Amino acid sequence: MSSPSAGDRVDDSLWYRRWFGEEYLQLYPHRDEAEAREAVGLLVDECGLVPGDSVLDLACGAGRHLRSLRKWGLRLTGLDLSLSLLLNAKEADPGEALVRADMRVLPFAPNHFTAVASFFTSFGYFHSDDDDGQVLLEIRRVLQDRGYFLLDFLNSRRVVETLSPRDESEVAGRRVVQERRLVDGARAVEKTICIGGEGGSKPEVFHERVRLYSVTELKTLLTNCRLTPERWFGDYAGGPLTELAPRVIALARAS
Repeated sequence: MSSPSAGDRVDDSLWYRRWFGEEYLQLYPHRDEAEAREAVGLLVDECGLVPGDSVLDLACGAGRHLRSLRKWGLRLTGLDLSLSLLLNAKEADPGEALVRADMRVLPFAPNHFTAVASFFTSFGYFHSDDDDGQVLLEIRRVLQDRGYFLLDFLNSRRVVETLSPRDESEVAGRRVVQERRLVDGARAVEKTICIGGEGGSKPEVFHERVRLYSVTELKTLLTNCRLTPERWFGDYAGGPLTELAPRVIALARAS
């Protein structure tokens, strides 16, 4: 694993620097291998990927999508900013090619990858739309001409319509309270996660924030970065994109 120069400019206080670690993995055990296999199947089938194609899993986390991709004989690279998640990925599969870097400055040569995948809402984390645009520009730079980009994003309209302000659960014997709210005129959703606090102890507090891009906004962002959307899906099974579909999945082509 290599450390990026880009990572030096990211403030450690930013939520994605703190949150994506062991606590994150413990809180979401339901994000399992079966779900990853379905998402990967959509990528491989729709892009027509064949053994030897070069694929980047952008924000690969603990590597569950990489593990599902491996059986297809692809040349794989996983990139993430979280050292903790990358170490988990390496432990699960020591053979993985993993890179630690900021997705706004990808440490790869131009025209390197056949396909780039951003699975499970690994986009929209920055406070500036310009930074999100920079991510897409970097994806286009490292993609081969006519290469594919799969963006797997939350359905913003569904989030707004079905937002649960608060829930409480127990995970691994620890109390977990999650509170959600819409901010910036419903242009983003924020979550506060409190873990522990039993017996009067101080809980650990983490945060998430995701920009709620509409489908129209995503189309514009992608097109402006020479990533032309060709197909849209509403779930990992390849179902249609409807107003309240579980996901918004764009398959774009480098133009």
